[in-house]
Amino acid sequence: MKVEQIYTSCLAQGAYYIESNGEAAIIDPLREVDQYIEMAKDRNATIKYVFETHFHADFVSGHIDLAKKTGATIVYGPTTMKTGFDFVSAEDGQEFTLGDCTIKLLHTPGHTMESSCYLLIDENDKETSLFSGDTLFIGDVGRPDLAQKVIPDLTQEKLAGYLFDSLRNKILPLDDNIIVYPGHGAGSACGKMMSNETTDTLGHQKKTNYALRADMTKEEFIEAILDGLTPPPGYFPQNVMLNIQGYESIDTVVKKGTNALSVAAFEKAIDDHCPIILDTRSPQNFASGFVEGAYNIGLDGSFANWVGTTIIDTSTPLILIADAGREEEVATRLARIGFDNTLGYLKGGMDAWIAAGKEVDSISSITADELAYINKKEPINILDVRKESEYNSEHIENAI
Repeated sequence: MKVEQIYTSCLAQGAYYIESNGEAAIIDPLREVDQYIEMAKDRNATIKYVFETHFHADFVSGHIDLAKKTGATIVYGPTTMKTGFDFVSAEDGQEFTLGDCTIKLLHTPGHTMESSCYLLIDENDKETSLFSGDTLFIGDVGRPDLAQKVIPDLTQEKLAGYLFDSLRNKILPLDDNIIVYPGHGAGSACGKMMSNETTDTLGHQKKTNYALRADMTKEEFIEAILDGLTPPPGYFPQNVMLNIQGYESIDTVVKKGTNALSVAAFEKAIDDHCPIILDTRSPQNFASGFVEGAYNIGLDGSFANWVGTTIIDTSTPLILIADAGREEEVATRLARIGFDNTLGYLKGGMDAWIAAGKEVDSISSITADELAYINKKEPINILDVRKESEYNSEHIENAI
């Protein structure tokens, strides 16, 4: 039996490859599914199942493409949601055979109503691992306010109550030695206090996770997990609907997004489609010279979260400026969060734009030392445009 975590740092997301005796299952795959197909091929295994812990909000899952390319069965927890694809709506406690192992679905509503965890039972009938999705994180639990965006009758208080029951009745009774493999780690907007660690034993989580405290009442739990929740990125509800209704193949989306546009074609695309110009270079390179009106969201870092926070509508047409050789990476990372309307990129980047004699904007920047010197010499108005939580954590004295 093999278990492998495929962790994607920019999304703080964990997908999982499980294999036993020539059969494999993928849990919560990313949209670019060829990596899983290659893993199985290299190990002479057949992908039998695609297990989804819930209808994801923070990324577009690869369940549909992976099922089409491999013939695997898609499995969700109990749901009556009408989807644009075939899947098995499994019952609580339903077991699936994978080679010599068994995977048991535990229905754990709370983060969403269909949210489920998957318990891995080895060939010796021993419970070894829990793939906990967005129900249980390392140091935290899933936020209970997302499903209300899709099902109006739900409230975050109701969902928090369901989550309390799920944790107490389904997860806490499990053996302390079980390894917890969560859906996300620190940096994800699906929780608020996640650890940098991406696995742990359940026993250690029982001792250290604030939401699993044994003497906590349901009312205390609800208050604790709702306290300090910040609004999720605006693209979340649109990703949920893509995961439910279906989407265009990522192969098609990336091919369109990596269409090389000459300077003339780039300008025509601006005139014809009124897109957002998304410049993914580093902030300093951007500041030294950029196309008028361009947005700068650097590719290195939490690119997906900032794109979804800044642009919000995933149907917005985009044209790209990227560092040479990274155009496909940009298109792929945009597709992961449902930004499928990318029209192409500026061939030759800013060098081509400047060589064509086109107008260039720039932004002056100063170092922290220079700012401190200027501010000390003659106090100035400093405008801090970060998140409120970041400002509250620490900020320059007298900054607004």
